[in-house]
Formats: sequence, structure tokens, C-alpha cells
Amino acid sequence: MSFDRTLLPDPASYFEGQGLSLKGPARAKWKTTTCNFHGGSDSMRVNTQNGAWVCMSCGEKGGDVLAYQLKVTGAEFQDAAKAIGAWIEDGRAPPPDAKPSPLSARQALSVLGFESALTAVAAANVGNGYALTQIDLDRLLLAANRIRRIAEVFQ
Repeated sequence: MSFDRTLLPDPASYFEGQGLSLKGPARAKWKTTTCNFHGGSDSMRVNTQNGAWVCMSCGEKGGDVLAYQLKVTGAEFQDAAKAIGAWIEDGRAPPPDAKPSPLSARQALSVLGFESALTAVAAANVGNGYALTQIDLDRLLLAANRIRRIAEVFQ
């Protein structure tokens, strides 16, 4: 069983299949669409050649259609790859330690930097006597969970 990048679907077809309407000149490599992550209209750009995507408003981004599938569904790597037809069942069992990292080391450092900065700001606010709202507490717990999961993956 393995991931085969050559089996990733055509980016334009994939994103349109996700219900996104790609707008822009016919020959343009980058097209504009809505962002499903923050609900913004016409703020996400999609590269129709390689599947890369980025929201100019909320900052969500990824390098291909698989990254989008992972982000939008929250699925594990193997499940997301199967869902878009980029997983080959070759009959061999995977090695016991062969769970792929959900993030590259660079992406993990980026997430850790952001989440630790958020945590530091929350700590400073509490230290200065500000009470955190329930929304702040929920976001802080999310940050702590992301930090913990990245630590588990990269041990």
C-alpha cells in the first residue's frame, strides 16, 4: 500500500468537484474561488496546474489537492489519499512504524511557532489580570492539542 502522487486528480476538476467555482481568465494558472475555511468569497487562489492553494484572507494554504483534502475533511493521510484515488493497494502490509507524518518538518515548525506565540499572548494577558473568554480558552486548548500532536509525531 502506498501513495502515488501521479494519481492525484486534475486540480481544476478536483476543486470544482468540491463545489468551488473557479473564476478567472481561461489561460490563467491561478484562479479565484471562495474559501471554505473562513467563509470568505473570492479570497482563495487555486493553481490549476499543480493544485496549490492559498487564502489571501485567512492564510490557509497547501501545496496540492491532497493537502486540501486533508484540511477540509480532517482525515488521516491514508484515508484522504484513498478518497481522491491516489492510494495503491498492492497487497503488502505496511511496515509497523510506517505512519507518515501529517506535516513536513517545515510545516510543523510553522504551526509550533504560531501556536506557541498564541499561548504566550494568552499567558501574558492572564498575567496582566485579563480574564480569558470561553472562546479564548477553547482556542488555547486547540493550540495545546496541536502542540502535543506535533510533539508525538516528531518524537
